[in-house]
Amino acid sequence: MRITILTYVDEPGSKDWDVVVDHVAAALKANQHDVEILAVHDDVKALISGLEAQRPELVFNLLEEFGDDPTGNIAVCGVLDAMRVPYTGCGPGEYYLGQDKALAKKLLAFEQILYPRFAVFHKDKDFETGGNLKMPLFVKPVAMDSSIGVGGKSLVRTSTEMMERVLMIHKEVGDAALAEEYIEGREFYVGVVGNGDPQALPPIEVDFSAMPEGMPKVYDAKAKWEKDSQEFKSTKVLVPELPDELRAKLHKVSLDAYRALRIRDYGRVDLRVADTGDIYVLEVNASCYLERNDEYAMAAQAAGISYEQLIERIVELARARYGK
Repeated sequence: MRITILTYVDEPGSKDWDVVVDHVAAALKANQHDVEILAVHDDVKALISGLEAQRPELVFNLLEEFGDDPTGNIAVCGVLDAMRVPYTGCGPGEYYLGQDKALAKKLLAFEQILYPRFAVFHKDKDFETGGNLKMPLFVKPVAMDSSIGVGGKSLVRTSTEMMERVLMIHKEVGDAALAEEYIEGREFYVGVVGNGDPQALPPIEVDFSAMPEGMPKVYDAKAKWEKDSQEFKSTKVLVPELPDELRAKLHKVSLDAYRALRIRDYGRVDLRVADTGDIYVLEVNASCYLERNDEYAMAAQAAGISYEQLIERIVELARARYGK
């Protein structure tokens, strides 16, 4: 197939895109596809003209933002739909459901899927809550991903700390703030691939055992990206040995959440298992990060699916949705 990889760059004309683009491109080429890359910043006309010039049979959509809007990928999916260009992953509606974390929790509630109780502090709308909250709380932006606005001070233990964090998110991130009860326990990521009959991949655990006493057990931006930080050095992700019963429960909750938010083709569900054994859904990530050494590809590898096979499966799932 003629496949265009669509991605975001910080400046128009730049080729300084995320390494995941090169990884996916190599996998697609290994599967005998004809691959081009279309990198855009904030120009809709450039997006449309690029697609018209490349004439892809499928867009492999790796675009996570557009211009200065971290949620701009929603609008870009709308453009792809209007142009009738097939693409991988979620559409604008599904992305919106997933990126508005408060709305996602309401859908999980309707499906009777457990999640941390929460409150939302908007900049220009009334306060809303999903129940009476107990400290400590974890405060983060409602609509951001990639751990934007998440750090060591996100875990708060007093109302004063909470409001300081809320105001910081309003001012520096420009988003509403979500305060949710902090669930003490083990943290897992469960990748899911598929549509009509999705498959849950082996759970990945975030190991906080080396975290210094008193440091929040949170997989934040520092733990993910800043290699010189204490947070990065004190955490690791692994494929754990789990009892069959726990693995089955993690899979069931993840598949239920994946279906509840109408995720297409592939995604990842973040969970915490409390000391009581209850499993809470923290987030559902539509079209999650596909870098070949990241958690999702690691889970696929543990299931016996090579990186090249994983990328091809996503292509096949998207083709099937469009009847191709």
